[in-house]
Amino acid sequence: MRKIELEIVALSHSVTQSTSYAIVLAEVNGTQRLPIVIGPMEAQSIAVVLENMQISRPLTHDLMKNFMKALNVDLQEIIISDVQEGIFFSKLICHTENDILEIDSRTSDALALAVRFGCPIYIYEDVLKKLEKEDKKMSEPSSMPEPDEPEKAAPLTEGSLSRMTLEELEQLLQEVLDQEDYIRAIAIRDEINKRK
Repeated sequence: MRKIELEIVALSHSVTQSTSYAIVLAEVNGTQRLPIVIGPMEAQSIAVVLENMQISRPLTHDLMKNFMKALNVDLQEIIISDVQEGIFFSKLICHTENDILEIDSRTSDALALAVRFGCPIYIYEDVLKKLEKEDKKMSEPSSMPEPDEPEKAAPLTEGSLSRMTLEELEQLLQEVLDQEDYIRAIAIRDEINKRK
């Protein structure tokens, strides 16, 4: 099966699910974009690496990478191999000294490991075609879903941060880092950096 390489282009709160995040993958040298809803823990794990944040304790995906390295297992690539009812399925393609291993994984976990290993992210071409068919079907008037309830505003908006003093921002940054809420920490850090 033909593989298409993807790269992470964005990570943000999910528009459709207030307690989740969306990671947006884009086709390398192409125009297709693929949003995937992931949980808050996986989003934080990915954000820590993308933002080069230093953390006091290893996260679960750091532990997994350390474990794999200790056993001489190298993650070569991840492949988004299927989508069923909006749920993506992925595979970790790992190399050992004597073997190639293919391990099933949740896509969010696979992405968190991919950013740690610096390995490429692929999707099978037929999975993209399947998604395109679903998108066309969803855009037909007879199959349009009812609109969701409006999402509640996130407690930390750019406007609320801009009204805080630098001292308040630095205190808030320390609080969210202590809570290991790295997604919120990024927004606060960016506001602090804008002022310096």
